[in-house]
Amino acid sequence: MDTEVRDINGTAVHVGTRVRVLKISESVLSQLSDSEADAARLMEGEVLEVYEIDEWGGAWVEKSWREGDGTPVSHALGLGPEQMEVVADQDES
Repeated sequence: MDTEVRDINGTAVHVGTRVRVLKISESVLSQLSDSEADAARLMEGEVLEVYEIDEWGGAWVEKSWREGDGTPVSHALGLGPEQMEVVADQDES
């Protein structure tokens, strides 16, 4: 892929890079159903691995968890530069 992707600090982002999800914009959340928006909000502050860079330069991450009844759930989100920050392994929380 030729698209160069960078985080909020200008650090290069590639597939496999671990990023902290900063803030998900209201313009993105408003396009989602209430349950999807709630799931997306759960991703804020999480450190997740980029699994894909799309043709528009979105860095895609996914979070998986289990509902109270044990049902597996996941949500994927494409992040722009202002929505992510590359973290070093020792910086993870």
